[in-house]
Amino acid sequence: MDYNYHAHTKYCHHASGEMEEYVKRSIENGIRHFGFSEHLPFRFPDGKEASFYRIYLADVPTYLKEANRLREVYKNQIDIKIGYEMEYYPLYFKEMLKSALDNNAEYLILGQHYLQNEYPNGYPSGAKTTNDDDILEYVDCVLKGMKTGIFSYVAHPDLLDYIGDNDELYLTEMRKICVASKEYNIPLEINFNGARDLCVYPGDRFFAIAGEVGCPVTFGMDAHTAMDAYDERNLVMAKEMVKRHNLNYIGKPELVLLQEKKEELIKKFSLA
Repeated sequence: MDYNYHAHTKYCHHASGEMEEYVKRSIENGIRHFGFSEHLPFRFPDGKEASFYRIYLADVPTYLKEANRLREVYKNQIDIKIGYEMEYYPLYFKEMLKSALDNNAEYLILGQHYLQNEYPNGYPSGAKTTNDDDILEYVDCVLKGMKTGIFSYVAHPDLLDYIGDNDELYLTEMRKICVASKEYNIPLEINFNGARDLCVYPGDRFFAIAGEVGCPVTFGMDAHTAMDAYDERNLVMAKEMVKRHNLNYIGKPELVLLQEKKEELIKKFSLA
């Protein structure tokens, strides 16, 4: 594995470590394509940056300056991209995309951490639920996000922790994500952080469907410490999952480079 586009640092308030530590750890272990992907900075319409886990807008200039410095210093050893992890919220999609473009996002990954919206009373997608409607809402947002064409891949697509009795609904709806992944050629991520934290993801229930559908699959370290920037133990886990479910593992995902499409996106989504 010579790539990792999923990494969080101290700027997301629930990770730790300096950006340069992540780069050095990556280089030392053969990573040649790397991306910083802090959670998208965003101010809600009431003026609040209400999400504890996002990079603050005030920190973005420092984040960008340091990423660009590291890109220059280590340019002969690693290719560094600057990105963000972003949700698809129907109410705020245009505003969030504008924030991404205004804050120099070179790429985005889709991580649907909440159902429909997180603020002020959002329900976390990763919380245990027996509510069938949560499946429908989660899948609806992910599908609509994929359809926009702005995301390079879907982070932890199996984040939803459904523990209800309606297995048929779960399997039917999750298959829709896998089919859309194949149709739009947007990879689904086997997420290493979920394995580190013993979460429901990455899970066999979901990736068995991905194997049947044959949709593209990639890996993401989802680093929250510098040591996580290369996670050999869970790389072994991910490779075993690929083999177990005969997954269509594509390796390094092709990034949707947003700054190259900025004017097109502004026009397409009426962001001006």
